[in-house]
Amino acid sequence: MDKLKHLFTRLEVPAKTTLLQEGQISKTMFFIEKGCLRTWVNNDGKEITTQFFFENDRVASIESFRTNQPSLYSIESLEPCILQTISQQDFQNALENLPEIKEELEGHLFRRLLQAQKLFYSYLKNNPQKRYEELLEEHPHIIQRIPQHYIASYLGITSVSLSRIRNRR
Repeated sequence: MDKLKHLFTRLEVPAKTTLLQEGQISKTMFFIEKGCLRTWVNNDGKEITTQFFFENDRVASIESFRTNQPSLYSIESLEPCILQTISQQDFQNALENLPEIKEELEGHLFRRLLQAQKLFYSYLKNNPQKRYEELLEEHPHIIQRIPQHYIASYLGITSVSLSRIRNRR
């Protein structure tokens, strides 16, 4: 990524800033220097959190970013953030001219696919208690940094149910 440093723009945003709205076409990729972002979908007015991202993570609606189709989800800051941004055009040029960037993107996409599959199968196989225990074991920083109502949404339960699960521990 050092080869691309000159293409990045620094962006500071406060908490609760929408960086991409569901249905818009993604024209920017974000690299988190400091802070936390989440992705979420709107289900009849109810926000459902789908992922959390922290320092050193890359975030974009990659499907939209690469295909110019409307994004399936929104991207929002949960904390004040310092981000490095790169435009779709600059990133596309880098992919064409730097094969190592393409390899890194493939690795990133593969990791995101595995993470999404793991969450999907956890929804199918596990009850909310087990999903919470997996989250606590594999991603304790989420429990420490993210407000409870977003964690509940991510786990597919209500905040009240999450409180009950936490109290049982």
